[in-house]
Amino acid sequence: MRHNDNKYPPLNNLQQAKINSILVPNGKTCNYYRHGFIPLQANIPIKMRLTNTVACMLALAGALFTNIAAAKIHADTALKVEPTPIKRFYIGNALDGGIFSTATMQRPGVSSSLGTLRFSYVLNIGVTFNYDLNSHFGVFTGVDIKNVGFIEKQGDSTVKHRTYNLGVPLGLRFGNIQSRNFFFIGADIEMPFNYKEKGFIKRSHKEKFNDWFSARTPTFMPAVFAGFSMKPGVIVKVEYYLTNFLNPDFTENGIKPYQGYKVNLLLLSIGADIHYRTSAIKKRMKVMKTA
Repeated sequence: MRHNDNKYPPLNNLQQAKINSILVPNGKTCNYYRHGFIPLQANIPIKMRLTNTVACMLALAGALFTNIAAAKIHADTALKVEPTPIKRFYIGNALDGGIFSTATMQRPGVSSSLGTLRFSYVLNIGVTFNYDLNSHFGVFTGVDIKNVGFIEKQGDSTVKHRTYNLGVPLGLRFGNIQSRNFFFIGADIEMPFNYKEKGFIKRSHKEKFNDWFSARTPTFMPAVFAGFSMKPGVIVKVEYYLTNFLNPDFTENGIKPYQGYKVNLLLLSIGADIHYRTSAIKKRMKVMKTA
C-alpha cells in the first residue's frame, strides 16, 4: 500500500471528532479526539498540542496509579522486596508492559500535527544489567525489544505504522534504590528489525504488509528517556525519539512515499521491574545440578 494509491485519497481536510472524555484524578476531563487530545485547528500551535497531549498521557498514568496506590499496601505485604546489592552486579528485567505512543508529524501539504494515541502491549520485554555504587546512585544497561509506532488520520484515511525495535539503553538512577523508589534518566539506541504498515478507509478492507530490516525506516533510532520507579517495582517512563521514524529517501517504483515526512515518536510506558540477584541464580543452578 502506498500513500499515493488511488484507493487512498490525499490525506488532508482533518476532521474533528471527540470520541471520549477521560476523567482525571483532579476532577477535570481530558477530551480525546480522533486526531489527538485536542482538535487539530490551524490556529493551535504545535507546542500547545504537544503540551496538551503529554498532560493527558500523564493524566492517564495518574488514573492508573490511583488504582495501583489503592492496592499498594497489599502488594507490599504480599511481595517481599529484597534490597538490591551495593557494588555488586545484578540482573533485572526491562518489562515496559503497556506503551502509549503518539508522534509529532510534519507532512507535505498538512500543518504540523500529533498522531492519534496508540497503545501496544505485545511485545515489550527485555533484560537489564545493573550496578549500584551506593544505596542512592546506580548505573544500568541492557537489551530490550519494543513495539513502537504511530497512527496518522486525515479525512477518512487511516494509516498505521509499526516497528519492532531491538534496543540497548544506558542510564543512571538516583533515589532510594534499595527500596525501589527512585528516578532514572538515560539514552537508548534502537535498531528496527520489522516494519509493518496498514491502511484503510473507515474500517473498510485493509491493505497491509511488513518488511524485515526495511529500508522504509532508518537503520538506527536514538532516543532519550526519563522516569521513576515505585515500590514494589512499578516503572513509569517517558521516551522521545530524536530521529525521523520514516526514511524520506525510500524509493519504491520510482516514487518516494515518505518524502516530506518528519515523524518523532513520544512514548509513555508503564511496566514492572523484577531483580534477579546473581547469587540466587547461581544457587538455583547448583540445586538443579545436584538434583
